[in-house]
Amino acid sequence: MSFPLLTATAVLPAIGAIATAAVPATRRTAAKWLALLVSLATLALAVVVLIRFDPGGARYQLTESHSWIADFGVRYELGVDGIAVALIALTALLMPFIILAGWHDADPLETGNRRWRPTQGFFALILAVEAMVIISFEATDVFLFYIFFEAMLIPMYFLIGGFGDRAHEHGEEAASTQRSYAAVKFLLYNLAGGLVMLAAVIGLYVVAGNFSLTEIAEARANGSLEMSTSTERWLFLGFFFAFAVKAPLWPLHTWLPNAMGESTAPVAVLITAVVDKVGTFAMLRFCLQLFPEASQWATPVILVLALISIIYGALLAVGQRDIKRLVAYASISHFGFIVMGIFAMTSQGQSGATLYMVNHGISTAALMLVAGFLISRRGSRLIADYGGVQKVAPVLAGTFLIGGLATLSLPGLAPFVSEFLVLVGTFARYPVIGIIATFGIVLAALYTLVLYQRTMTGPVKPEVSAMPDLRVRELVVVAPLIALLIVLGVYPKPLTDIVNPAVQQTMSDVQKQDPQPEVEAAK
Repeated sequence: MSFPLLTATAVLPAIGAIATAAVPATRRTAAKWLALLVSLATLALAVVVLIRFDPGGARYQLTESHSWIADFGVRYELGVDGIAVALIALTALLMPFIILAGWHDADPLETGNRRWRPTQGFFALILAVEAMVIISFEATDVFLFYIFFEAMLIPMYFLIGGFGDRAHEHGEEAASTQRSYAAVKFLLYNLAGGLVMLAAVIGLYVVAGNFSLTEIAEARANGSLEMSTSTERWLFLGFFFAFAVKAPLWPLHTWLPNAMGESTAPVAVLITAVVDKVGTFAMLRFCLQLFPEASQWATPVILVLALISIIYGALLAVGQRDIKRLVAYASISHFGFIVMGIFAMTSQGQSGATLYMVNHGISTAALMLVAGFLISRRGSRLIADYGGVQKVAPVLAGTFLIGGLATLSLPGLAPFVSEFLVLVGTFARYPVIGIIATFGIVLAALYTLVLYQRTMTGPVKPEVSAMPDLRVRELVVVAPLIALLIVLGVYPKPLTDIVNPAVQQTMSDVQKQDPQPEVEAAK
């Protein structure tokens, strides 16, 4: 029996979460180091998965299959394609930086009313989220996926509501109220999506007789499993609704600015760079494979929703006063690009969407974590409270600029390749949608450069005159992310080689081929 590598990659952070939570209350530093070491060990396993995956091999590799709930056809089935491998690598890569960036976020608060934060719980919850996200990327049993798709809401609820941002303009009592509101809103929105999906999962079982993604997709492809048009469309809508909430796609997006605004910067990165990717990943893995006809039927409406997300998110980012809410609305715009690339039904669009998931995770992590370091120094999230930072903390300002330039997809940085492929792939089939979507790039340049100009340039405000530059721990967090943005921006081939075969197989599932360019013959 071969070593269960996929199980080990998901179970290790789960065991680490339990071990971290069990560390005695007085050993907070030990809990931090344990969580960091577990995240690094998980990263090492993810690298092994990446190395052992053969892009030219079978669609799903490193598979595991065991009977679980036999009476209902539920199996413990795992397998990864190129898209899943890329996102597992992203998740495992970001976790050590998230832990390092949040090193002091759960330390005791030194106030008149001394309140102790459970440091062990904070890092245990982060590891628990990592475990659930990884197994969601690995699951090829629909019921198994659903369980962890929903279960990850629990640790995220406590991370948002229990460990919120300390930099609040209205004091601790108001901050606590806002954190609770953001956590409850996050939970209710995602639970509503999950309940709709549960009904669709049950419906799928009634139609197919099992929950195996590979078996159902194969039966759909060879014609041995037929669904009526109405049944397929209703099931598709049930799955898509849950994924659109998680993504988040307009108009189901409103929980994200609250959740990111009230979270610590590392938890905000965990939300938008890791957890939300499960939604867009699931659109590719489940919606397109299980319901190919319904996916094509819904494409025009979904593209319009994605386009609204792009423009709406960018416009609201332009008008934000709060740094973290600006990044949140920018992420809504970026997720619109991802969804647009998926449903453009072209290989360029879907490859670009997958690359976008990875590159958006890295660029948002870089920008948000540097913003978190900035906010922790000044004690304010308001853009107007800053000015002239580049004169007193040039390294901080420089890394903030690179993170911002990556967010606006500057050529030479990783997100540019992703956005370019999405736009090219969309324009090839839906030129009007592609043209309008380019306005999102203009707006991205506007909100990013205005943010930098207002916070980093101009006269030095007295409140930031003594601001220290990035420390060693903070440089260790930011420098590798900046380096990755540059490397993948200049040479994305290693990532595209992994992703492209899986994209071609997905295109085959929906029986779509890239449109041929119409070139007028020379006379």
